[in-house]
Amino acid sequence: MKIRFFVNTLKPRALALKDRLAATATGCGVDETTGDDADVVVALGGDGTMLRAVHEFPEQPVLGLNLGGLGYLSSIEEKDFGRAMELLAAGRYRVAERTMLQVGEHVALNDVVIMRELTGHAAILELKVDGRAVTRYLADGLIVATPTGSTAYSLSAGGPVLMPDSAGLVLTPMNPHALGIRPLVLNDRVTLEITPKSRENGTEERLGVYADGENVRMLAADQPLELKTAARRAKLIELEGYDPYAVLANKLGWSGANIT
Repeated sequence: MKIRFFVNTLKPRALALKDRLAATATGCGVDETTGDDADVVVALGGDGTMLRAVHEFPEQPVLGLNLGGLGYLSSIEEKDFGRAMELLAAGRYRVAERTMLQVGEHVALNDVVIMRELTGHAAILELKVDGRAVTRYLADGLIVATPTGSTAYSLSAGGPVLMPDSAGLVLTPMNPHALGIRPLVLNDRVTLEITPKSRENGTEERLGVYADGENVRMLAADQPLELKTAARRAKLIELEGYDPYAVLANKLGWSGANIT
């Protein structure tokens, strides 16, 4: 096996840790490479580093080691880094394929966000699902998240958590101006069309479209944006013993009620 490290060099200790982990991997019979012949990419940083690795290495499965904050994608903490290298070297893992979103020529593992820019006015966004009109949102924006991304920005905006193997998408409005507007869970086989609309007085909002946090285009009034599940799927490594429920409980601080 050959592994390639993808390191967030803005983390002060990342490079030193990378050298230590490379030595551990070598001791387990794994070769480090800096080329495209890697069997596995090890992302050392936080969830942002993990997302960048998924986009930069679409053919290789990625394992995330967390040096960031929450670290839901890169769920392995520093105390377990050495053990992770041992399990990787022994082949004690599976490659999980995760749903991604397609927006134009771009793909996103976590989410696609349509949000207002520059002004303090809410945007009017019309939603269609498979060509059928659903509603118009008056909101700061909309988040369309995959199951993987349901624990990211969507969760902060009040969206539900989907388990990684769920066959669904979450559409979460950002600060909607109506109490009856709530997040919507949809089958991941649908095609979404989101269209900004002008106000009655003719003013319109400048809207940015962000795929995994990167601005990919701007939207004008009456300019529809099509979103659907991508043909490509992200390849994430789940080490032996990985339990998504345990990760949720740990990362989100779930302890249950104090009932005896």
